[in-house]
Amino acid sequence: MAPASASTGDLAAYVKARAADADGDVPVAVSGYADALKAAPDNVVVAIRAYREAMTAGDLDLVRQAGAVLDRNQVASPDSYLFTLADAVERHDWKRAHAAIDGLADGPLEFLQPSLNAWVAYGSRRGDPIALLDAANDSAIGAHYARGQRALLLIAKGRTDAGLAALQADLSPDGSDIGIRIGAAQLLRAKGKRDEALNVLRGTDLPDLDPEALLRRKVKPNAAFGIALLYADLMASLTSERVLPLQVLLGRSSLLLEPGDDRTRLLLADALSRDGADMEAHRVLAQIDADSPFARAARNESVTMLTRAGEQQLALEEARRIADAPGANLDEVRDYGDLLVSVGQYGDAAKIYARAIDMAGERAGWPLYLQRGGALEQAGKWNEALPVLRKAQQLAPQQPIVLNYLGYAQIERGENLVEAQKLIEQALRLRPDDPSITDSLGWAYYKRGKIAKAVPLLEKAAKSRPGDVTVNEHLGDAYWRAGRHYEARYAWRAAAVNADGEEAQRIDAKLASGLKQGVD
Repeated sequence: MAPASASTGDLAAYVKARAADADGDVPVAVSGYADALKAAPDNVVVAIRAYREAMTAGDLDLVRQAGAVLDRNQVASPDSYLFTLADAVERHDWKRAHAAIDGLADGPLEFLQPSLNAWVAYGSRRGDPIALLDAANDSAIGAHYARGQRALLLIAKGRTDAGLAALQADLSPDGSDIGIRIGAAQLLRAKGKRDEALNVLRGTDLPDLDPEALLRRKVKPNAAFGIALLYADLMASLTSERVLPLQVLLGRSSLLLEPGDDRTRLLLADALSRDGADMEAHRVLAQIDADSPFARAARNESVTMLTRAGEQQLALEEARRIADAPGANLDEVRDYGDLLVSVGQYGDAAKIYARAIDMAGERAGWPLYLQRGGALEQAGKWNEALPVLRKAQQLAPQQPIVLNYLGYAQIERGENLVEAQKLIEQALRLRPDDPSITDSLGWAYYKRGKIAKAVPLLEKAAKSRPGDVTVNEHLGDAYWRAGRHYEARYAWRAAAVNADGEEAQRIDAKLASGLKQGVD
């Protein structure tokens, strides 16, 4: 849709911006929208698009300009008040900050009001922030965030013992609440409580984060810090692709308040990447210095972003550099192996998994052996794969995934059929509703010539996995051997929908000629 009442020049700038927007060229799109908004300074359509694209690019001046247009025309979205609040807090404009919080009323982000009001009360020194939080229990999600902010505010106010008690009561036992832990520790460090800060950080579930390094970042116990941390934690909790623009807004707003927070940079880069803004994502990631506690995570995130963008070769090169670097850890080596598997380089992946097993030593568990054995099997090195898979079984004799893989791999090769079937039967007893294992058992019966037992199992698997190529091909084969040729072709057609490469050629041949007698 073109902006209403636009002149020819205005329209040209707008069209240029829309075209760049569609192509993912964020800098050109931002420039075009800025020109269009300058030419039509009260045009809501232009302002809406300028606001979103400027937020993606981090052009906060254009965000402010476009946001003012939306405010004047009373069409600002509820989430825009979060940026307005951050902008106001950064400037110590407490009246505007309160107005921004009021704008969240009756909207999807209303649950943030108590926590935000508490931090603004603390920053403006008007009112008791703890009392504001204690009086706010209208929603479960609001109460959840309020508990964490209460602990942080108590620490910020110098009531560190009370803050620590509130923090311990609210923390997850698995240490997954990394944001609140880091924030509390940094506030404790700012209050001279270094030992207490280190104790809080030792509960995190990110072993690569050095507590001492995290505490090197000096923070001020103020409203900007608290609101920035709240935004980052909310951002981290959002997983739906539908709220990516909100995540980007939260990230930009948080960094406006706390520009030294590299954890937020990681979150923002990931959100931008998932939203298709690859150049902007890498630009944000590049702002994380090599000596940052989050530098290692940033390198790993770069591989994820390259993979997501379809840059497989660049992703492989970066993953290899990370895995080969001095000090590379087990996860980084294994991740490189996983990436090699994803692009079909099974032989190379098997070598990397072997390196990971050597690194782990006695700590190497069944997953690593299963991954290496699977890579060897996929690489056509069955004689090498079998003892590795048996090692995985030895380490995890009751693990359905291991039992099924080892059994199915032997069934496929016509080896040790009776014992292989027993492995699959054991796996199915442990996980009776797993369609992959159900398919494996049906296929075992098929390979042993027990078609009548194979068909109902394969039908059950296909019902659970209607789009699975292997399951439908197996079912088609079983139908054909049972003399049900029409149903066989129906199953093969279902398999052909998602098949490619050699699978597609094989299924096409079956559709054309069926199965030859005695040949599968």
